Amino acid sequence: MKVLLAVSGGIDSMYMAERAPELFPGASFAVAHCNFCLRGAESDGDEAFVREWCSRKEMPLFVKCFDTAAYAAERHLSIEMAARELRYDWFGQLCQEEGFDKVAVAHNADDNAETFFLNMLRGAGTRGLRGMESHGIILRPLLGISRQEIRAWMEERSLSWREDSSNASPVHKRNRLRAEVLPVLKELNPSFLRTLATDMEHIRQTDDIADEYFLSVRDSVSDGRFINIKKLRTLKHPRYVLFRLVEPVALTETALDNLWETISSGRQVGGRVFIGKRGSVKGRPKWRLELELIDKSC
Repeated sequence: MKVLLAVSGGIDSMYMAERAPELFPGASFAVAHCNFCLRGAESDGDEAFVREWCSRKEMPLFVKCFDTAAYAAERHLSIEMAARELRYDWFGQLCQEEGFDKVAVAHNADDNAETFFLNMLRGAGTRGLRGMESHGIILRPLLGISRQEIRAWMEERSLSWREDSSNASPVHKRNRLRAEVLPVLKELNPSFLRTLATDMEHIRQTDDIADEYFLSVRDSVSDGRFINIKKLRTLKHPRYVLFRLVEPVALTETALDNLWETISSGRQVGGRVFIGKRGSVKGRPKWRLELELIDKSC
C-alpha cells in the first residue's frame, strides 16, 4: 500500500510521520505539505522544516503553495474552509497522478472532541455529531490518541516540530474550545475523551440506521427536484425525511419549522417560498414542493 502522509510540520503530523512505519506496517510513504501562504515567514519556515526532515529521512516530498486568501474571497468561504477544500482537492489529485492508495491526516482525539462541539454549536445534526472518521481514501490513524500522549511521546524522544502561532489566537472558536472548554471537561471527567469517543460511536450507529430508513423511502416521495407532500405525510417519520430532502438548500431552523407546520396542518403550499442559504423550497400546485438551488459556480 502506498500512503501519502499529510505533514504540516506541527506536532501531530510530525508524530504521525515519525511513527508511520508502525501505524501502517509494510506500506511505502511520501509526504505532502501544503503552504497556505497565510503566515508569511512562519509558513515558509514550516515548509523548510518539512523539506529538511524529508531530506534527512530520504522521504519523497510533494509541496504545493496556495493563494488561500484569494481562493476564499472568490468563493465566499472562510479561510478554514478554503484551506480544507484546497488541500483535499490536491491530495485527491496526487493520489490519481502518483498512484497513492490512501492519504493519512493527523487529527487526534482532542481534535475530534473539538469538532464535535463546533458542529453542535452550529447545529449540524446527527451527522455532524458523528465526529471524524476514516473514509474513502482518507485515513485518520490518531483519533484514538490524545494531544497529551502525542506531546509526551515526542518530548521523550527529543523530536522537533513547528508551532503554529495562529493556534493561540482567541479569535478562532476551535482555539477557545481547546484552551477554555476542554480543560474543564477533562477536569470533571479525566476519561472525557474516551467517553466522548464512545458516545460518538453510538451516534454513528444510530445515524447509520436513520440513513438506511431515509434511503429506503426517499425515492417514493421525491425525484430529487419535486417532493410529493401527500406521500410524505404517510411515512412513519415524515419530518426527518423532509429535513433530509431539503438539506441541499440549507433552510434555517425557523424556515424548516414553518415548512413542516404548513405541511402537517394540511394547508396548501402553493405559492409559498421558504428561503435557505443555498437555494429555496417553493410550494407548487398538486401538493408538491420544488427545490431550487443557487448556482455556486457563478
